[in-house]
Amino acid sequence: MPGYRVPESITISRITSRWLPEQVAAIAQQQVPAIPVIGAADVHDALPGFQLWDCWTFETPQGATVVLDGWTPWVVMCAPRDVQPDLRHDIARLRLMLERDCIWRDCGFLLPEDLNPGSREWAGSTVYDAASGRVTLFYTATGRRGDTGRSFEQRLFQTSGKLELAGDMVRVTDWSEPVESVAADGQTYVIVNQTVGEPGFIKGFRDPFHFRDPADGAGYLLFTASDPASSSSFNGVVGLARASGPGFTGWTLLPPVVSAAGVNNEMERPVLRVHGGRYYLFWSTQRRTFDPAGPTGPNGLYGMVAERLAGPWQPLNGTGLVAPNPAEEPVQTYSWWVTDELEVAGFIDFWGLGGLDPALHPGLALKQFGGVPAPRFRIALDGETAQIVSE
Repeated sequence: MPGYRVPESITISRITSRWLPEQVAAIAQQQVPAIPVIGAADVHDALPGFQLWDCWTFETPQGATVVLDGWTPWVVMCAPRDVQPDLRHDIARLRLMLERDCIWRDCGFLLPEDLNPGSREWAGSTVYDAASGRVTLFYTATGRRGDTGRSFEQRLFQTSGKLELAGDMVRVTDWSEPVESVAADGQTYVIVNQTVGEPGFIKGFRDPFHFRDPADGAGYLLFTASDPASSSSFNGVVGLARASGPGFTGWTLLPPVVSAAGVNNEMERPVLRVHGGRYYLFWSTQRRTFDPAGPTGPNGLYGMVAERLAGPWQPLNGTGLVAPNPAEEPVQTYSWWVTDELEVAGFIDFWGLGGLDPALHPGLALKQFGGVPAPRFRIALDGETAQIVSE
């Protein structure tokens, strides 16, 4: 775009904030409202024949949830229902669905069969520009097209298409050839090209989330990543890149926003919101991805707050914990998406276990895997406090 210039404010150097062991240790003495226990009445099959997990809404460039004729478009990771739940990530594709009042309509696979340069489609975010009618998808291309074996390689890609209304359905057509938004450099972020690993303990360069900073008008991508300079194998960070050109172009890597190095291996699916003049960063993580040599927290939604994107960032509620699973069902839900309206969506994972460890009871775990959207809840923000609130 002629005349485009990078705002001076986005050239300010950034210092990565730390999520510290002593902050995590304080969770043990903390009373934070938990996500309600999932019961059989909460398990609704939104798409028969498929298991569903990570999900996110279409958003405006400013981050508001898109609603079309009363229906909210969602992107959901899916796999056939008859696939072993632990193997679903190996064949995951993105599905386009509409939702209104917990009623779901299936609009089919989001991307054409042969468009993805990877072998699987993992999580990201989606921006809809009503003026142009174009949808931009930021997502994780996992593996390489034509892979015959298991791979955990992760790359950040983007593609755009035209949104079309077709009766009571929507579809996206005319997708552009996917381009790599930004690549890991091996210095600031680990280049993730593993061919072996276990979910929860692989390294990350995934989950791109688009954010337009109201302070400078620039576009940013946040993503799940790993720190190559850390001496700990528990080296998760929330990464950052900035668009140096017009629109969604010219991405440049920046230092991480927050680091959990020495504390936790995965800060998954980062989401950034601005409320009351403050910046609120959220991510999902699990007890098993904390360093066992240090303090641990429950499976839950975590977050930090800052006065500006550059930080410094402080843990919400003093510890970072915002919304844990209940102690009696610690793995019942996961992978939360916080909308700009502060509604929180996740999926039902292993529920109704009665406190049993799913790793020690695989038959029960298989029977009790949800793979469906979880009941939503809301959070309230008040300065450095964030917690679940009743409707």
